[in-house]
Amino acid sequence: MGVNARAVTRRKFLRGGGLVGASVAGTVAMPQVSRAQTTTFMYQSAWPSKDIFHEFAADYVRKVNEMSGGRLKLNLLPAGSVVPAFQLHESIHKGVLDGGHGVTANLFGKHKAAALFGTPPSFGWDAHGFLAWFYHGGGEDLYKELVNGILKLNLVSFLCFPMPTQPLGWFKKEITTSEEFKGLKYRTDGLPGDLFKDMGAVVISMPGGEVVPAFDRGSIEAAASNNPTSDLMLGFPDVSRHYMVGSHHKQTETCEVIFNRSKFDALPAESKAILRNAAFAATADQLGQAYDRYSRDLEAIRLRGVNIIKTGEKVLNDQVAGWARIIDENSKEPFFAKVISSQIAWVKRTGAYLQINNLDSTALQYAYKFFFG
Repeated sequence: MGVNARAVTRRKFLRGGGLVGASVAGTVAMPQVSRAQTTTFMYQSAWPSKDIFHEFAADYVRKVNEMSGGRLKLNLLPAGSVVPAFQLHESIHKGVLDGGHGVTANLFGKHKAAALFGTPPSFGWDAHGFLAWFYHGGGEDLYKELVNGILKLNLVSFLCFPMPTQPLGWFKKEITTSEEFKGLKYRTDGLPGDLFKDMGAVVISMPGGEVVPAFDRGSIEAAASNNPTSDLMLGFPDVSRHYMVGSHHKQTETCEVIFNRSKFDALPAESKAILRNAAFAATADQLGQAYDRYSRDLEAIRLRGVNIIKTGEKVLNDQVAGWARIIDENSKEPFFAKVISSQIAWVKRTGAYLQINNLDSTALQYAYKFFFG
């Protein structure tokens, strides 16, 4: 073909055929993305449908579904839809569920160190510091060692949502001394349950949705709780008039998003990144939601005639002493001791900075009272 022929051919390409071809190529490429097969995961929470934690699970699911652009879809179900809340990890491990939203403390029955990744001792840190340890202080690798190595569970987990300090709970009368816990039928769970056993309580573990009916029947006499919003939704003000706030038993806790490891590993890289980073987005977003809802609902509880009582210093100090005994007792187990050592080193270093840099509670209370009375 001569030069002129090539030029004519090129002009024809630009004038019509080539542009049509390019247009066709564009119309073929776009549907390849939009027609990509959707991967759907059956995803159950550990929470009743009328619990704010189920709303937080729904918020995480919405973030994942929106970010994935239809390539990955989580179908959310409330606790008990497929399995009971306490069987969530096992059912995901076995592939009965593809994923779920719960807390690490539900693995406490398999290994006590599981509680250290959700409700660790109160070392003077909060849930922000705990999540910092998990993602930047070696905690995530230790949790993988526990779940995948020691327990042999086919799971992948991400922690999210740093919970505010949890109340001491609901009581039939105000608790003023630790001695009043002796013989008290008290609902809590995990390692904090051992703390209250050390203080003499008869600890009873049960899912959140069963607590208010048990309190009403007298099966339990007191109950730890997580937050004012859940308590109001579950009906605690209908069965108790004494709500004690402030406690060392769950000074820090987070939620856990869990997936079957085999199914997670089979996902494309971008879907894996979405599942992980949606947990970080939930951490930032849900704490703001909690501040808004918890403060409003605490006032709603007060307006229901409930006595809101700040836990006394003596009870708080006795809790810290109890934690020291729990740590010593359980540190005889090597992996528990390994995790505790990591946490202590983290809090000692980071806490020293925060103690020097941050205003203490007295200074913050002064500023609050100055402006608001």
